[in-house]
Amino acid sequence: MAIELSTDLIELERTAWAEIQAGTLTVETAQAVHEATIAHAEATEQPRIKVEAELKRVVRHPEPAA
Repeated sequence: MAIELSTDLIELERTAWAEIQAGTLTVETAQAVHEATIAHAEATEQPRIKVEAELKRVVRHPEPAA
């Protein structure tokens, strides 16, 4: 089963990743990503841990453009 991610969820994680890299991650940003991940996992009936892992992979280790 492929893990599906929404564009909004990916954008939230991109924001968090940029903040992590800049050393400016806030509790609010981290919590927003966490809550959105849980909501997405429940709405799509996917395991939260798998959604989170795929989200991090897509944002932090994107596929090279063809």
